[in-house]
Amino acid sequence: MDAVEVLFRAQPTYDNELHFGSRLAFGPDGMLYITLGERSDTPMRPQAQSLASHLGKTIRIAPDGSVPPDNPFAGRAGALPEIWSTGHRNVQSAAFDAAGRLWEVEMGTRGGDELNLVRRGANFGWPIAAYGVEYSGADIAGAETVREGTEQPVYYWDPVIAPSGAAWHSGTAFPAWRGSLFVGALGQRRLVRLTVEGERVVGEEHLLAERGKRIRDVREGPDGALYVVTDDDNGQLLRIAPRG
Repeated sequence: MDAVEVLFRAQPTYDNELHFGSRLAFGPDGMLYITLGERSDTPMRPQAQSLASHLGKTIRIAPDGSVPPDNPFAGRAGALPEIWSTGHRNVQSAAFDAAGRLWEVEMGTRGGDELNLVRRGANFGWPIAAYGVEYSGADIAGAETVREGTEQPVYYWDPVIAPSGAAWHSGTAFPAWRGSLFVGALGQRRLVRLTVEGERVVGEEHLLAERGKRIRDVREGPDGALYVVTDDDNGQLLRIAPRG
C-alpha cells in the first residue's frame, strides 16, 4: 500500500450507496475521463449543476492527476478545474468511438435513461432538464424536458432499460455491426445494440434476451469478439463471436 498515490478525490463527500459513479476512460488525447453521479438523494441533486462540486459531472485530468489547462472551467473563480461537463445523473458507461468522441449512457428516472454525446463544457441538464418522472410516478420537481442552456440527449429510453456498461464495435468480428454501440441492460436483462449514424440513433436491436440475465458490462476484446459479464449470484462471462 505504500505505493498508492491519490490522483483525484471527488468533493464533496456524502454518505449513501447511490449514484456514486463511475466509469474511467482514457481518451485519444491521453487524458483520463471520470464520470461521477450526483448521489441520488433529493437534497444532493442540485450538486449536478454546481461548478463548486464534482458530483454529477464528467471529470478530465492528466494521468498524473494534474488539470489540463484547456479544461473548460480551469481558471474560473469558484469552479473546480477538473470539470469537463455538468448535469449528469447516474452515468453507467463511458466509451470513445472511432472518431474520438466520448459517449455516455446514464440511468434516468422512470422513462428517462439517456445516451449522451459529451462535449467540452456542456450541461446535460439534470435535475432541471430531464425526461420521464420519478420512480414514484410523481413529476420531477422543477424539471423541464427542454431547457435553454442544456443539451438534449441523443437518445432516450421509455420504458427504461436500466443501462450499464457500453462499448463500440470495430466490426473486426461482425462487419455488419461495425460502428454499433452495445449497451448492457440490467432491468430488461439483455444486450442492446444501437445503430448510430453521425449523431443520431437510427436503429435498436435487443440480443440475449432469452438468457434473462442482468448484463453488467460489455467490452470488445483484442480478437474483435464481444465479451459480456452478467450480474447475478453465479455471474457468467459470455463471448459473442461468429459461428465457425
